[in-house]
Amino acid sequence: MTIREKAAAMKLDSPLMAATSTEVRNYALIAISKALCANQEAIFQANNQDIEEAANNAISEAVVKRLRFGPQKLEGVIKGIEELIALPDQLHCVQMKKELDTDLVLVRESCPIGVIGVIFEARPDALIQIASLCIKSGNCAILKGGSETKHTNKILFSLIYQAAIESGLPENCLFQAQQHDEISELLSCHQSVDLLIPRGSNAFVQYIMNHTKIPVMGHADGICHIYVDKTFDLQKAISVIIDAKVQYTAACNAVETLLIHKEAVGKLLPNLMQALQTHHIELRATADIAEQYEVLHATEEDFSTEYLDLILSAKTVETIEEAVSHINQYGSHHTDAIITEDPNAACYFMEMVDSAGVYQNCSTRFADGYRYGFGAEVGISTGKIHARGPVGIEGLLTYKYKLYGNGHIVEDYACGKKEFHFKDINHTYVEGGIL
Repeated sequence: MTIREKAAAMKLDSPLMAATSTEVRNYALIAISKALCANQEAIFQANNQDIEEAANNAISEAVVKRLRFGPQKLEGVIKGIEELIALPDQLHCVQMKKELDTDLVLVRESCPIGVIGVIFEARPDALIQIASLCIKSGNCAILKGGSETKHTNKILFSLIYQAAIESGLPENCLFQAQQHDEISELLSCHQSVDLLIPRGSNAFVQYIMNHTKIPVMGHADGICHIYVDKTFDLQKAISVIIDAKVQYTAACNAVETLLIHKEAVGKLLPNLMQALQTHHIELRATADIAEQYEVLHATEEDFSTEYLDLILSAKTVETIEEAVSHINQYGSHHTDAIITEDPNAACYFMEMVDSAGVYQNCSTRFADGYRYGFGAEVGISTGKIHARGPVGIEGLLTYKYKLYGNGHIVEDYACGKKEFHFKDINHTYVEGGIL
């Protein structure tokens, strides 16, 4: 069966998936969790095979770090599934109920998007998170992971799909695309696929956007900033900067550029340089910093680069306004943070920085669906339409309008025989309907 044929079958099954009960979807997630735990040795063996092949193919260390899937990552995704199960169901929730006229009632109700295609990087945990979120939100999903994790993804998908079907989900709830040439065919499925979420390099995401009629949601680069204001706590600054760079260097929410107020340089840099050296972080800075601390001079290109490595660019700024201007110009609108004890400066920064996430005195690594309490995420959106930031269950839902009448016709209102009175109705949600 081709991708186009499979997508068409999933489109037909998507209403069945949307109609599944909370209990059935949660039961499927429980079954998936148990299957992953019961088969963890086989999963780790497949992952070791991927890592060996990556080493033989001279894959970069940043990619290898993403594709590693051991006990700690398995524990993390299992915990994420458990949190998803515990979350209240957001499907079929009445968002608005209004009486347009006597016996003419309009209801806006949440519903799944339908069929979602997710093309993601070499991270086995991403496959589990995406599949679990789509199940919880009642969406059908076509999953295409990176070829570097083909062995791990194959066994993970097999376990997830089998558990989902045995739990009562529709046959076409999930599908794994395994060949690279299937991406092009997927991009042509605009009649069956409702949304594409690409995760990868800027060039890859731009390619997807330019070669499909399907709506695309996601982000290209993760050029995240930390700005140290003139009024700051030294211990907080050092701790946050190091965590944002080192905790998971290859992640899209790792910090890449440090902006320092000119009045903060003397207090921050001596201690920061020691911390950077301890963690083997290379600093590339503007002339004033580079010459004093004998580090590489930063170029214009450095401030537009997502390193995904132990490299940090740094720049001195005259004002907070200059810092914000730099972030809005060079950043990717992902996640940016300010280190300050001045509430007015924090307010200005968080209001004026045009990013999906703006933080005060905490690491950019918090930009994550699991850490936001979403259970997991299918990705991070830096756009402004529909969903923004970590995309969890709510970002995978849309809504429909349901109008309940009693023989009403528009002509009665057009000729003045009847008039709308638009009364909001208090409502509560119950399984399968409204009260």
